Amino acid sequence: MPRYSFQLNGENVTVDVEEGVRLLWVLRDVLGVTGPKYGCGINVCKACTSHINGKAFNPCAVPVDAIKATDEVTTIEGLADTVPGDGLHPMQDAWLEQDVVQCGYCQPGQIMAAVDLVERVQGEGRAITDDDLDSIRNVCRCGTYSRIRDAVRTGEKLMR
Repeated sequence: MPRYSFQLNGENVTVDVEEGVRLLWVLRDVLGVTGPKYGCGINVCKACTSHINGKAFNPCAVPVDAIKATDEVTTIEGLADTVPGDGLHPMQDAWLEQDVVQCGYCQPGQIMAAVDLVERVQGEGRAITDDDLDSIRNVCRCGTYSRIRDAVRTGEKLMR
């Protein structure tokens, strides 16, 4: 069976899986990382949103053989380790401050998408706009979108 290596939440990992297995299944079923959720499996709902090399992506749509040994995959479990300190990531703090979570299923993906958005916008030297917030396509079945938007704006301030 083929072996694939990559970095996951700051650790080097190697897995033995068949070629073409989606990274989401490798994360969840092989490595036991359950933050990225299975929602649709076809890159639509975004419940599995994670980061690869600092950018949002959906592991349900990426085969493990497309991941290089030098790629850094970050899931919600490793997000806090991407910033200084021993606490949560500022966006996670914003989520708590705004009391976003209802059922919680989509929240890891929502947070990962929000961090990516804020980092891109701040890299452009500007503030988040309503159009930016509209670009987040993660589905929330509970409909907490107004709290999500408030949390992204709070997180933007905390990430400065």
